Amino acid sequence: MTDLNAKYDQAEALKLEGKLDEAIEILNGILAEQPNHSISHFALAVLYGKVGQHDKAVEHGETAVDLDPADPFSYTAMSVTYQRAYAGTGDESYIQKAEFAMEKSRQVSEQQRMGG
Repeated sequence: MTDLNAKYDQAEALKLEGKLDEAIEILNGILAEQPNHSISHFALAVLYGKVGQHDKAVEHGETAVDLDPADPFSYTAMSVTYQRAYAGTGDESYIQKAEFAMEKSRQVSEQQRMGG
């Protein structure tokens, strides 16, 4: 797993340098090796949103949520991805999805506070 972590760190560095396409390429390489690497899916959701590929952003965000449904942050991040997709496309269905994701985040947080 260390090799994947090193590749992920490399992708993050490229992102910070503004080399988004190169970062996307590395992250997709990670997923080719480890399809359930949820943090790479989250990173791709952000990067694809930044390059205007909102369908891919949403796809990777939803996959990340499916991989980690017990984490309220997953839903919060997905809500942001939907909001960005709406801003980039004007597709109003993303607004409803963003609101649903935020509500789901609250529900999961509450379940955790109540002990499961």
